[in-house]
Amino acid sequence: MDKIRKVAKVTSGKRAVDGAGVNLVRVIGYRDTKDYDPFLMLDAFDSTDPQDYIKGFPWHPHRGIETITYLISGKVEHGDSLGNEGVILDGECQWMTAGSGIIHQEMPKESKRMLGAQIWLNLPAKDKMTKPAYGDIKCEDVPEIEKDGVKIRIISGEYNGTKGAFEGKYVKATYFDVALEANKEWSFVTNPENTLFIYMFYGQATFNPSDQNELYDAKQAILFNKGEKFWIKAHDTDVRFILLSARPLKQPIAWGGPIVMNTKEELDLAFEELSNGTFIKHR
Repeated sequence: MDKIRKVAKVTSGKRAVDGAGVNLVRVIGYRDTKDYDPFLMLDAFDSTDPQDYIKGFPWHPHRGIETITYLISGKVEHGDSLGNEGVILDGECQWMTAGSGIIHQEMPKESKRMLGAQIWLNLPAKDKMTKPAYGDIKCEDVPEIEKDGVKIRIISGEYNGTKGAFEGKYVKATYFDVALEANKEWSFVTNPENTLFIYMFYGQATFNPSDQNELYDAKQAILFNKGEKFWIKAHDTDVRFILLSARPLKQPIAWGGPIVMNTKEELDLAFEELSNGTFIKHR
């Protein structure tokens, strides 16, 4: 096993229209579940045109997953069937556990720039039908560490003894938002067995200390192989990226639209319950 994690896969994704007409890039999704386990999906958005996103994501169901919506900049109003409602602003995050079933909506509002990502995180089989829960992470609650041209915002997980703003109950995921000045480098000691990938919003970077001419561009997910340390160096411009890492579940996946279960029978039951009005188990 290499000490420094090497690039294993680069996924650019495809432009997609979701919700009531939101233009986004589906970076990873259904075809990538084995490689990115336990992360199921990454939708990235970056727009200065409100027509790209203003129609939003009206009321829709989820079961069997957690959805993590993080904004670097923008504004998104949201609500759910538990009665929760609120607003996600710059540097804030909504971490929702769909569990046994929830119905929610996310409605972006006109902003100077809508920049961020939504992650779908799989739930272990034993926790698929857990009680839904809502995590509201405010900007001021996210620890920031800034040193030598690097700023790390710790949404979840731990960095150099500092714990993040949120800790998942079911999958202990690490989620960092990292800003790296031009020509600066940064490294992070990792659990060698955990899945680890990043998504770069802007900039160019190298991940190979022995060949720093091997550059990777922004707007794509970069998956790394097993290793003891993640290493990055920004090229001639600043870099901004999110880093996600967690232990893979290695469980079967049955995925249908907004619902992710382990078997086709469980998936069929979920849609049957949606039809007959028994989908929501907790209010």
